[in-house]
Amino acid sequence: MNRIVLFLITIAIISCKNPTEGTPVLTETTDTTAVKDFRELKVLDSKYINTSELWEQVNKALEDFSEDSYNSLKPLVLEQDIPTIQKHILEGKLSYETLTKFYLYRIRKFDRENELSLNAVISINPNAINEAKQKDRELLNRKLKHPIFGMPILLKDNINATGMPTTAGAVALKNNNTNDAFITKQLKQQGAIILGKANLSEWAYFFCGDCPSGYSAIGGQTLNPYGRRIIDTGGSSSGSGVAVAANFCVAAVGSETSGSILSPSSQNSIVGLKPTIGLLSRSGIVPISSTLDTPGPMTKNVTDNSILLDAMLGFDASDFKSIKTDLKERMYKGLESMSLEGKRFGAFKRLLEDSLYVQALSDLKSKGATIVEIDEEDIGLPNFLRLLNLDMKKDLPEYLSNHANSTVTVKSVQDVIDFNKSDSLKIMPYGQRLFEGIVADVAAENEFLKIKDTLKTNGRQYFEIPMKDHNLDGFLSINNYHAGFAAVAEYPAITVPMGYTEKGAPKGLTFIGKPLTEKQLLGWAYVYEQASKKRKIPKNYN
Repeated sequence: MNRIVLFLITIAIISCKNPTEGTPVLTETTDTTAVKDFRELKVLDSKYINTSELWEQVNKALEDFSEDSYNSLKPLVLEQDIPTIQKHILEGKLSYETLTKFYLYRIRKFDRENELSLNAVISINPNAINEAKQKDRELLNRKLKHPIFGMPILLKDNINATGMPTTAGAVALKNNNTNDAFITKQLKQQGAIILGKANLSEWAYFFCGDCPSGYSAIGGQTLNPYGRRIIDTGGSSSGSGVAVAANFCVAAVGSETSGSILSPSSQNSIVGLKPTIGLLSRSGIVPISSTLDTPGPMTKNVTDNSILLDAMLGFDASDFKSIKTDLKERMYKGLESMSLEGKRFGAFKRLLEDSLYVQALSDLKSKGATIVEIDEEDIGLPNFLRLLNLDMKKDLPEYLSNHANSTVTVKSVQDVIDFNKSDSLKIMPYGQRLFEGIVADVAAENEFLKIKDTLKTNGRQYFEIPMKDHNLDGFLSINNYHAGFAAVAEYPAITVPMGYTEKGAPKGLTFIGKPLTEKQLLGWAYVYEQASKKRKIPKNYN
């Protein structure tokens, strides 16, 4: 096994964005169904969510929404993209109120404490239906100001939003009621409805080190609708990926440090975009690393992905990495006219053993793309784990001081460790090894700066050398296999469903491009999506 593969294995484990739970010796072509049955795991259902309490604030508003109502709306909503849903609303076939009720009814029907439960949703916005009614009133005699208007969106539960606690899946933040994060404000300003919060791998999967992806103490164990208890959800935006795949919302927002959008998106057969770091604000989001963190859109299709990304854009002066963009056209405009003619993509030779990848390359060639088979650069990313440790040691206290509720008692990583010991079996059944590693890691400021500089330089070289040598426009990967390099290079990446293994496990084709080429990435992904049309709704959730 060469040095590059060994490095990628290490990154998949230490950054806790492993697409394949239960395989500590991960290779990038491992069958994702070869995992431990979830019945063997320590926790399945949440010990902190009371289903009756979860729904008591909206049950009355759903009394007039029957099973017949739900079934009659299925053809108008399930698997439909945002423009189609908006068209149905403008034609009077739907309203924002009935759309919101549809999703709430569906979440209540499927998500917890039944034989098909997925544990994807961690909290519900009690005002969602009233907000939807207001959107219906606002729509009268007015044109849509943005396609996201009136669309019910779920947020990963490390993103602040009023009316619901932001827990990061952790008991220490159980009552962390906050103001809106910057991107939440942007969504609301464009008219989106925040439907609720999605479960996640606790502390964005940088906490326990020995737990399955999709587990949090608050939310329980999220399960994959394509293979409940069999196929891993991916992490850490597990609930966001599962909720979108199961049609629990129009779209969801995730966050990524190194693979946390790409992994659950590919594992759940949806589209996930990890933007250039700084394109979207991180203010009001529970952090791992201010160097690498970014939120991003997770959707059933590329069109919706472009719309959700566009709705979150905006310069945030309080985020030191925020980028001022001068977009001449909306992200969602012109996708239909995008072409792959003359585009040159690097395809990694060792991935050519994957038949789905080979078929995806063929689909791209049929649309005019040139595929250049390349070997990977023999470049490592030293001290990647230390970067995460050192960033989180300083970034988490900053979030707790500036963006958390004043009643939250923990103020540091060490405080969380101590808090969890009060009831370790219930609060941290898998331990807290990674948090303990954060506390133990120490570096002088100049050493820390050198770690960051080396990682960014190496990450950029990993892509820039073959890009220059072969005159490439972008790269083609699978799932989150190259997420670590894209993270430190600050390159954007988008994954699109490319099919299913013989055992039914989804996989994604991942496009990686230069910084601030999101519009190009969306265009390439759109052309591939339309040529391949690989996404299928999970069969038990239609």
